[in-house]
Amino acid sequence: MEKSNKKIVVIGGGTGVFTVLTGLKHYFNDLTAIVTMADDGGSTGILREEFGILPPGDIRRALIALSASDDKMLAQLFAYRFENGYGLAGHNFGNLLIAALERITGNFEAAVNEAGNILSIKGHVVPVTLGNARLIAELENGEIIRGETNIDIPKHDGNLKIKKASLYPAVKINPNARKAILGADAVIIGPGDLYTSIIPNLLVGGMVDALRKTKAKVIYLSNVMTKFGETNNFSASDFVGTVISYLGKGVLDFAVVNNHRPSLKNLSIYVKEKSYFVEPDAGLEKLDKSVSVIKADLFRSGKLKAGLVRHDPEKIARVIKLLV
Repeated sequence: MEKSNKKIVVIGGGTGVFTVLTGLKHYFNDLTAIVTMADDGGSTGILREEFGILPPGDIRRALIALSASDDKMLAQLFAYRFENGYGLAGHNFGNLLIAALERITGNFEAAVNEAGNILSIKGHVVPVTLGNARLIAELENGEIIRGETNIDIPKHDGNLKIKKASLYPAVKINPNARKAILGADAVIIGPGDLYTSIIPNLLVGGMVDALRKTKAKVIYLSNVMTKFGETNNFSASDFVGTVISYLGKGVLDFAVVNNHRPSLKNLSIYVKEKSYFVEPDAGLEKLDKSVSVIKADLFRSGKLKAGLVRHDPEKIARVIKLLV
């Protein structure tokens, strides 16, 4: 299959960016991942506190996704997490390597580039900002939650909705991220945890301006499942509408929502987590008319660990190929 040379930018973090890149790299030659810098948990959080570096965790996942090295062991090595050991338990090898490279080069973006060279990545991985900021969420009752981890794993009344999110201190877009967006043919936002993987990118100063000025088609990939504490009882129109509220009208061209309902067996394992299927509801018809809503089967079928509900990289890639 001949790959397209169109320039594709993927914005997000965590598993979402990994999934999208894994699918798109089989269809497109020119991929750039712009990755959120909000994480402060686990190995990433420890390294951030001890060394003051930008969070490497989501960056590492994007690097692994774009790895083209014939040595599969390298990707496994970057993903390896120490389960025990004094001082090492919970640390991820890839995070440690990026931290070491940052110490050597004296520059986080240079460290990411060096890690990409080691993995022989096909494409580019760019931190959304080079400023070190923390994610803050204001709940509907006025309570303020500080830190991505505290928002991601609610240490508050998880039934309260998030009113708005912000970054402190204010940070500016990485010039290389802006350049990639302005030169892209398509920009993919999501999927991923709305307030901890997606919106943190949109809060960076200059990001919305770049998305407004680009000639690229801007596409949002919505979630398959809600997340307690972040998106309680959200429907597809809630996800899309919230993204539009941070982008402003006239920026988003397409919103892709899943219309395939996973089996009851798959969904049942999420009940304890108070996580539910995202319905493609009638509210989608009432959104900004400049946004075209695309309904497609994005669900990954076949055997998954513990019956998990996940996006399918291949299905996502096929939809994107049709849109760009």
